[in-house]
Amino acid sequence: MKIVEAAASYFSYLLSEKGDAVKTVENYKEDLLVFLKATPGLEDASELTPNVIGDYVYRLHEGGYAPASIRRKLSFFRHFLVYLKREGLVEETLPPSYKGPKLPKRLPTSLTKKEVEDLLAQPDVDRENGLRDKAMLETMYGSGLRVSELVGLTFSNLDLPSLEIRLVGKGSKERIVPCSELAARYLREYINGPRARNPGHRDPHLFLNRNGKPLTRNYFFLAVRDYAKKAGIEKEVSPHVLRHSFATHLLESGASLRMVQAILGHGKISTTEIYTEVGEERLTGAYDRYMKRK
Repeated sequence: MKIVEAAASYFSYLLSEKGDAVKTVENYKEDLLVFLKATPGLEDASELTPNVIGDYVYRLHEGGYAPASIRRKLSFFRHFLVYLKREGLVEETLPPSYKGPKLPKRLPTSLTKKEVEDLLAQPDVDRENGLRDKAMLETMYGSGLRVSELVGLTFSNLDLPSLEIRLVGKGSKERIVPCSELAARYLREYINGPRARNPGHRDPHLFLNRNGKPLTRNYFFLAVRDYAKKAGIEKEVSPHVLRHSFATHLLESGASLRMVQAILGHGKISTTEIYTEVGEERLTGAYDRYMKRK
């Protein structure tokens, strides 16, 4: 069977049986057209071997195609060959170990220090929910917490006199992270004010909604996004962006990678290294110097 005939059958299968989006199938058609133009003389479906696809991928790489684009095209051929083998048109499929070019690590968005200040200034601390949100934002940025760690905080995690937060992170590993003086200040105001008056004040969770229930990750995602818009920040801002900004700014202030790794709770130093190319030189008191915010 001709490749174009086999492809027409495959595309029909994707639309009618798998329910793939029309736009997705159109992209696949374009990928196949580019392949056929780049591989003249190839007509029969039985000629679509892993070696032919591998040579094509290599030529794409040499031609300067972006790794993400190559991997998308490779994904099409991987599934196409599985379909063709099931129909008895080819004998081999791409081996699972064949993954194509490695994608470069993409750094998450980072805010400037001014953008962080503008973001953290948005909650109205004269309102009970605003004071709570202010305490949450300051705590997340001041300690580099994951959003799950933030909304899961309980009173037992806090040691405000020592400016420390005790956490159990991934893999049940316990770590102690510093708490900035500013975060501790707003935590005390929240705990002694709105939190004490909350109908769920006996709940061990620190951050509660107006009905006395623990706040969710989704709430905080939406809150961060809304405060960023109010601050006039055009970037896509999420809790992870705030965590990344904390790490980046701390490294810029002279902290070592090992120090930031310990605070963030990364199991491998390589995970921390994606944040910056700042060297390993540590300047004493980097955290204290940077977190002296009013």
